[in-house]
Amino acid sequence: MKQQFLALSSFLLCITCSVETRAQQTQTFHIGIKGGANFTKTSTESSALEGKYGFGYQGGMITRMDIGSLYVQGEALFNKRKTSYDTKDGTSAKLSWNSVDIPVVIGYKFFNTKDFNVRAFAGGVYSYAFKNNLSTSKALQEGFKSFDKSNIGITGGIGVDYKNFTADLRYETGLSSISREFKSKPHSFTLGIGYFLF
Repeated sequence: MKQQFLALSSFLLCITCSVETRAQQTQTFHIGIKGGANFTKTSTESSALEGKYGFGYQGGMITRMDIGSLYVQGEALFNKRKTSYDTKDGTSAKLSWNSVDIPVVIGYKFFNTKDFNVRAFAGGVYSYAFKNNLSTSKALQEGFKSFDKSNIGITGGIGVDYKNFTADLRYETGLSSISREFKSKPHSFTLGIGYFLF
């Protein structure tokens, strides 16, 4: 019995050492920085408003946990978003707001090598909006007065990695409205470039 216990202990020790050695050779957890551009518009159920895409920017931190060809990635990003509207009476309006976005996605590297990866991903995003500004008529300002600060959305896209550099193109759509009056949901295309510090 004692010999069996010693043999089992030795076996488990060998497995532990092997896992630790592999973990040292191939890091599975990464932290980095990211920046990029976003193109945002908001859809509305109002026939009097037509949303148009506007150019904004983003920046923040990224983390990634690799599990073979699968990975889980979380981000904390500051976004400056801008959009505009055309109205039926021929006037236009510009809307801008800041937000802190926390997307969490699950991805798959369908081309996976040591230095180069091609991947696809999808997941959810929580957004907290603040400092919104609308330059337009009083009627529209009243409609966006009850700007909903907390929003939930879904996101997905494709990306590439080269050594420590990463880039992705993603689409994001809101599941909740930023304006209850106009049932206005944000839609964004984002091009992001990042660098993993380790």
